Amino acid sequence: MTQTHKRTLLLTLDAFETLFHPRPSVPEQYASAAHHFGLPKTAITAERVLSAFKPVFKAQSQARPNYGRDDVIRGCYGGPRQWWGEIIRGTFSRVLAEHYHNNNITTDSDKNKNSSRSQVDLPDGLVGYLLDRFASKEGYALYDDVGQFFSHIRAVKENGGRLGPFERVVVGVVSNSDDRVPAVLKSLGLRVGDCRADEGVDSMRLSGFEERSSSEMTEGSGVTDGVSDIDLVITSYEAGVEKPSPRIFEVTRRQAKALTRVEDLGDWTCVHVGDDVDKDYRAAVGAGWDGYFLARGDEARSADADNVIRSLVDLIPMLEAYR
Repeated sequence: MTQTHKRTLLLTLDAFETLFHPRPSVPEQYASAAHHFGLPKTAITAERVLSAFKPVFKAQSQARPNYGRDDVIRGCYGGPRQWWGEIIRGTFSRVLAEHYHNNNITTDSDKNKNSSRSQVDLPDGLVGYLLDRFASKEGYALYDDVGQFFSHIRAVKENGGRLGPFERVVVGVVSNSDDRVPAVLKSLGLRVGDCRADEGVDSMRLSGFEERSSSEMTEGSGVTDGVSDIDLVITSYEAGVEKPSPRIFEVTRRQAKALTRVEDLGDWTCVHVGDDVDKDYRAAVGAGWDGYFLARGDEARSADADNVIRSLVDLIPMLEAYR
């Protein structure tokens, strides 16, 4: 007798600006937090934060790529919390130093001739407040189509898993981000499984935002009233490589295989969706996957991509039409 194999859909989505977005903008949240902690409104504005953030972020990304992962593995760096903490301090220090200079204000740190922008004092608690805010729903909101999309996918999973020609659906997130992504998604109300990337080092040993106990790894995601909306989350920090590298898609495929305990991946269709033409659409196609470009906002409408959708809900009939 010939053995038949289930046809499986591995559907992955980008996270930031695909599933969720900052609410309000990052510079506005930085400025609001600074005012809350007593920094002057005349010095800290969203526009000045944005102007300072860009060069600080660029320099940090060049100095410690992928949230300092290589240095974390070597045991000489604290990971994403330290990485983002340095960006927050650097951003505010740059804004304040410029404000003090332009207004001829002398601070205690200026009296030290070796002082620099990085040494401007910040209020206690400001950095930690922002780190925690951007690791939860406090800093973000889901796009309007996300709830409807996952409601449909959840119904598919709960009713046997059939979607068009596919008898099994595995949903993942693939993001150039640190390990805050699962916590943010859970905080926003999505059901997220515990499968992560273990590339070169056990992800449990990587310093980061997410804390998962061994019991959670054994017992599952903590979802008690149904299937997960998202079965696996693959971040560049844990995978050790960023999109558009095909390697992050290879890691995702391997982790999906381990999750489903399916030995043969040959009968799988792999699809990735995201809002970046190069890092999502073209990267997926280059990795041998089907790619879909999600056009969020008017500026994305004219992007050069063959498979363009305006909403995640538009993807469902396209998947059902696969042959």
